[in-house]
Amino acid sequence: MRTYNEKISIYHGMASTIALNFSNNFFPIFAITILGATNYQVGLISSLPPFMALLMTIPAAILLNRAHAQKKLVAMSVLLARLMFLLIIALVYIPSTTLQAWVFLVVIAIMSMPNTVANIGWQTLIGGLVSDSRRGAFFSVRNRLLTMVGLVSTLLIGILMKDASDNVTAYQVLFAIAFCFGLVEVFLLMKHKEEPMKMGESIAKKKVMDWSIFQHSRYVSFLVAALFFNFAWQMAWGIFNIYHVRIVGATIFWISMFSVGSMLMQILTIPLWKKWAERQSNIRVFVWAAVGMATTPFLTILSTNLYYLTVVQTTSGFFLSGTVLILFNLLLEQSPETSRTYCITTYNVLLAVVAFIAPQIGIWLLNMFGIEIAMTVNSGLRFLGAVLFFIVYIRFARSSL
Repeated sequence: MRTYNEKISIYHGMASTIALNFSNNFFPIFAITILGATNYQVGLISSLPPFMALLMTIPAAILLNRAHAQKKLVAMSVLLARLMFLLIIALVYIPSTTLQAWVFLVVIAIMSMPNTVANIGWQTLIGGLVSDSRRGAFFSVRNRLLTMVGLVSTLLIGILMKDASDNVTAYQVLFAIAFCFGLVEVFLLMKHKEEPMKMGESIAKKKVMDWSIFQHSRYVSFLVAALFFNFAWQMAWGIFNIYHVRIVGATIFWISMFSVGSMLMQILTIPLWKKWAERQSNIRVFVWAAVGMATTPFLTILSTNLYYLTVVQTTSGFFLSGTVLILFNLLLEQSPETSRTYCITTYNVLLAVVAFIAPQIGIWLLNMFGIEIAMTVNSGLRFLGAVLFFIVYIRFARSSL
């Protein structure tokens, strides 16, 4: 039986998934087809959010640590971010198409600021609202339901956008729908039942940074392994897009099939990862998920057959479900409860650095050595990330089993 906060969190996640599926996924296409963005500008759409997150994470931590009720700050941050959708709807009326693209990038950058506060705040908030004993089961169910919602919304968008990729009104309708679901997000966030922080606790948490978190060897070991794995994971994202579109010639239909196959596999296998993690421990099972993730780049370059690539992407969804589910659980598990906000903040700051640098290094590898070597190197780095987590498991986890 799920608790009240768990139910509300699942509903909130569904609204958030729909809002993002109807907006962020279409930003690059919107910029190219409607705003006439250059390749450089399209690249900035991916680079600006982690860069702004890097600048905003410390201020976000200060705000969250001083907040008596974090859910209000998180909800207001989500509202500010979703209001940006209205600006995107309106910017097509700017006379100059060149100016439109740059204004769009400015809006993306501004949107990333409240998004950073919202993301860190939600991680901290949910970590306090869901008990350790229920966390694995809760996130397993939540991730599965959210993936189902994402699958349905992706199929729906594919149908709606089939013949409207260059229609301004179609994009405006999508962004308007995203804004409406953003309002639902805010409403559901405020429905969470949070115990307000006592005055003494608030004063005690007003420090900008608690450097004592680096004295916790479990957290530091997790941090090193997780950042390296994320670096290897994210550096291939741009390479995959280039391979699928430019080399394989995949159409929107096939790109959609890749996503649908992956999401279907995630829906089916999330309960398995949850069961395995409960039996074997989160960190031990994550090693196998990371090893599986390492096979995807190598398997992808073996063929340009679209049916084969659909199978590869579907298979990757099996390991992706385990990665997404367990990695966040590990962050909460390895973060000392008394300084969890600082641990999550530090993780997000460093993750933003990784997210900004990794894709650029991936493209550099591609330009220097070609697609096959870049993908093979990425598989190797992902496997090394799994090895690092195995070392952490050997060092700490086995003693607690």
